Amino acid sequence: MNGNYQDWAKETAKKIAEKMEWVSEKSKDKIPYTTVNGTHDNRLDPKIEFTPDNGPRWWCNGFWAGMMWLMYHETGNERYREIGEYTEKSLDSCFDYFYGLHHDVGFMWLPSAVADYRLTGSEDGKRRGLHAAALLAGRFNPVGRFIRAWNDPIVEAGKEAQALDNRGWAIIDCLMNIPLLYWASDMTKDPRFKQIAMLHADRAMECFVRPDGSVRHIVEFDPFTGVMVRDYGGQGYGDGSSWTRGQAWGLYGFVISYIHTGKQEYLDTAKKIAHYFMANIPESGLIPVDFRQPKKPAWEDSTAAAIAASGLLEISRQVGEYERDLYLNAAIKLLKTLEEKRCSWGRENDCILEKCTAAYHDKEHEFNIIYGDYYFMEAVFKLKGDDVFLW
Repeated sequence: MNGNYQDWAKETAKKIAEKMEWVSEKSKDKIPYTTVNGTHDNRLDPKIEFTPDNGPRWWCNGFWAGMMWLMYHETGNERYREIGEYTEKSLDSCFDYFYGLHHDVGFMWLPSAVADYRLTGSEDGKRRGLHAAALLAGRFNPVGRFIRAWNDPIVEAGKEAQALDNRGWAIIDCLMNIPLLYWASDMTKDPRFKQIAMLHADRAMECFVRPDGSVRHIVEFDPFTGVMVRDYGGQGYGDGSSWTRGQAWGLYGFVISYIHTGKQEYLDTAKKIAHYFMANIPESGLIPVDFRQPKKPAWEDSTAAAIAASGLLEISRQVGEYERDLYLNAAIKLLKTLEEKRCSWGRENDCILEKCTAAYHDKEHEFNIIYGDYYFMEAVFKLKGDDVFLW
């Protein structure tokens, strides 16, 4: 086993706590996504245009609250609870406006409202979570057995501008949203939510996971017949490539579905994707945006490393002793590499993780992204051994 990893995790958790103590106060009235000159931006800023890519409906807006709930569980400090509740309430405007809400309502309300309910019993948190679950269930295409991604036509990247009809699109990321549906079935004792989640997960096993364990980011189905049409490279390098954050969503998402359902095929699929991911971890332990990207430009994505590490730790908890160390040691390598080479612990930067990239073909690369911080914190607390499961 990889040394005394719990001692390392405890020391790293102390660094997280020290940073969150001042960052949480500095950003208590914000919902950050990234940083500008080291300072958290604010998706609640009234000057920001109210669009799906900005403002309160931005898909990452639950992670700051999630960080606060992780810290509340870690410390018992009521201040973290207050800041988490502020973010949760701030997202109510999304329900009021409705337009622009999307498949990522799980990312928005699981780490915020549902985390609140799980840790405090908040009835408002439960109500918000069920509202979001109903919206997510409403995106299900029963013919194709998938949850639709996005809303408006997408302009294809890397080519001459062309609007693509995405009514039949589904994405690997959605495996991390469907835990909202498992939770909703638990709360309501209504099996419909869980049934939709499992139908989507089954379809993802069938159409997203390649024989070698790599995954597709976007799969297009005919929305009227349900027949698979094609796949897209999406946020990775290109068609047929291997976007690393998608690999991480896949291995983590399938093990979560296994936890909620006990369906062995989900665990087997999580392990298949994990083995592909682990086999492609560079010697440096630093994860590229795409495992099949060219040598130059060699963009990096620390968020993929953090998400994969948390997912690998979850897999290690679900397998027998003979397999456990394989996944545990891979997670430890990823986390220790991030802590040593890609973490900012000083006051010059409000975020922790550096060199995060949202998509290979974006204009900006290797900056701070809030969900990188969330999953790094989550994974370190898991490794320490007294974490809370928010999915």
